[in-house]
Amino acid sequence: MRILIIGAGEVGFQTAQRLAQEDKEVVVVDANPTALKRCTELLDVQAMEGSGSDPKTLEDAGVRESDVLLAVTDSDETNLIACMFAHALAPGIRKLARIRNEAYTSYQPDFLQRTLGLDTVVNPDEEAVRAIERLMAVPDAEDVLEFAGGRLKIVGLRLDAQAMAAGKTLAQLRLHPSTASLVVAAIFRGERLIVPSGVDTLMAGDLVYLVCRSEDLVITLEAFGCHTKPPVTVLIVGGGDIGLRLAQRLEDRPVHVRLVERNPSRCEELATILRRTVILQGDGTDQDLLQEENVGRLDLVVTLTGDEETNILCSLLARRLGAGMVITRISKFAYMPIVQAIGLGHVVNPRLAAIDSVLRHMRQGKIFSLSSLKTESVEVQEIEAVPDAPITRAALRHLALPRGVLVLAVLRGEAAIIPQGDTILQPGDHAIVLCERERIGDVEAAFGTEESRR
Repeated sequence: MRILIIGAGEVGFQTAQRLAQEDKEVVVVDANPTALKRCTELLDVQAMEGSGSDPKTLEDAGVRESDVLLAVTDSDETNLIACMFAHALAPGIRKLARIRNEAYTSYQPDFLQRTLGLDTVVNPDEEAVRAIERLMAVPDAEDVLEFAGGRLKIVGLRLDAQAMAAGKTLAQLRLHPSTASLVVAAIFRGERLIVPSGVDTLMAGDLVYLVCRSEDLVITLEAFGCHTKPPVTVLIVGGGDIGLRLAQRLEDRPVHVRLVERNPSRCEELATILRRTVILQGDGTDQDLLQEENVGRLDLVVTLTGDEETNILCSLLARRLGAGMVITRISKFAYMPIVQAIGLGHVVNPRLAAIDSVLRHMRQGKIFSLSSLKTESVEVQEIEAVPDAPITRAALRHLALPRGVLVLAVLRGEAAIIPQGDTILQPGDHAIVLCERERIGDVEAAFGTEESRR
């Protein structure tokens, strides 16, 4: 597969890195020579300097010979023009575009598909808001993923020393009534990932990813000393696109929302759009302002400005003042380990969400959703077993799946099945599969590819 990526920023770089690791042929186009130099020095990809919105550049980059075009620059207009010219030069190419402005996507449901032949639109702001909503539903969790339309949840919990599960092996947990139906998908111990087996022991401080049916979530969380009481009082810091989207969603819920924005003119604009949200003009890093707003009594503070340093500082202040829960927006990948080290466990990364959405369309086979866990080295897929796929030929215990691949759940019709060793997947089943990055090819082979169905 030959993939042409327009944009060598964070999203383009990280996407190119992952696709190159999967032995895809990748070409990256960008007008910034410094960004291209980073790609050529660190990645096994081709690079071409030029504008992705220039048809001559696209032709020189081999758009006619490419299977997919990914337009992921920070400019919606550049991405749309690149797709327009690609559609004219190579009508059969698949096109995915990163577009944040709703004006381009809300005009008509299929307008971009009809006019540009655009296959997929990725909106990182929308993905970020969805991630925040999932975290709000389970305040004690550091990460919440949903599959099968919400029927299955994967929840990342920081294990407390007083929790019932602390100090127990996974085999022991399966004997307890409240935890018999869950699967431990992954354990992060510091920076180390453990894809667990029955003999692994859960330790205090571990970040444990659990898989359970939605109806079992409450009892599962209780076993880990956690709760699901959603926040009622919320402070949003930053009135940009993501802050506005979140406030609009929360206005339809029984939640009291206040929004702090530094720019006076933006505050006036927000006041004309939002109905129930209280708009405050000020600096979210101003400790006096936070104290005046009784941050210490709030259930949730969400820091969503466009500046990472501001978000981190404001989150730390809110935590020190006693806020119940703090969610921090981070876009720079280099900051992710840092915020974990200083204790900001609830992090939303719009760029990572965009990358996951792009990669879902790059994988071979029928993949319906894809999410990275706390680290980029492991992901969870919802993938369909096609007819005659190797995964359907024997019970799971006899398939000898490689270390680093774990079938977490099986979706058969409306039923969500927590698999055992004797479970046999049927063609058409959807499986929730955890895999380390270097094992993605093994998963594609086990579940069959589009080519294998022809």
